[in-house]
Amino acid sequence: MAAMAAEKEAEAQRLLSEAERKVRGAQSFLGGLFGGSSRLEEACECYTRAANLFKMAKNWSQAGAAFSRAAQLQLQLQSKHDAATNFGGRRQRFKKADPQEAVTCLLRAIEIYTDMGRFTIAAKHHISIAEIYESDLLDIEKAVAHYEQAADYYRGEESTSSANKCLLKVAAYAAQLEQFPRAIDIYEQVGSVAMDSPLLKYSAKEHFFRAALCHFCIDMLNAKLAVQRYEEMFPAFSDCRECKLLKLLEAHEEQNVDAFTDAVKEFDSISRLDQWLTSLLLRIKRSIQGEEQDLR
Repeated sequence: MAAMAAEKEAEAQRLLSEAERKVRGAQSFLGGLFGGSSRLEEACECYTRAANLFKMAKNWSQAGAAFSRAAQLQLQLQSKHDAATNFGGRRQRFKKADPQEAVTCLLRAIEIYTDMGRFTIAAKHHISIAEIYESDLLDIEKAVAHYEQAADYYRGEESTSSANKCLLKVAAYAAQLEQFPRAIDIYEQVGSVAMDSPLLKYSAKEHFFRAALCHFCIDMLNAKLAVQRYEEMFPAFSDCRECKLLKLLEAHEEQNVDAFTDAVKEFDSISRLDQWLTSLLLRIKRSIQGEEQDLR
């Protein structure tokens, strides 16, 4: 395997040298007069072939650099779509070796796609950047910014479902960052859209449930009022298990940790709580415990 990888890299380096000779030839005076653009096209093909060989050899950094050079030549040749494809494709090569460079490549692709009016593809690339910030660069605030930008582009293209998926990511992180009013606004907005759709109606209860939990993290009275409002807006919410749990959380008002814990355990035994819900419920439980201590 090592010998095969070395062979692929050697061939890739040969193609890089050939591509560079063709670029120099195209840039010379005579080259500019006789077939300069064709030489650049040939160079672009060499860079692409070299990139694929580096990829086969698992040399991700070199593969990304070769794809980048091909993309830059494609821009010179006014092949914007091909250039954007190469910049976008580089994220997989660089993500393994240099996540920040992968972000840079995707931003270049986004510039080209937005210039071409291809906002749906640009939105997908913003999501890819957000995922890199989530998993590799560990910068949640930047991830949120790119999910928001993706949502804006999707809304502009009337892709409401895709926009809402991005907004729900923003809401989840907003609550994690204790930006509860921001999370509430998004959950209520998405829930209102869902309850009017025959296909999405079932998910509305989940959005209102999460909004209510964010309310509980701010203020008990406003949380109770919010639950009442959700029931009026969406009568089906009254009969769902999520609403019944919220009403049991009025144990919060009585500073009763045991009642709160039993209610949550019963809910979890039927509908498994995810990490986000668990973290908010634990936050509410700690606030109850704090109030109990204050009363002693």
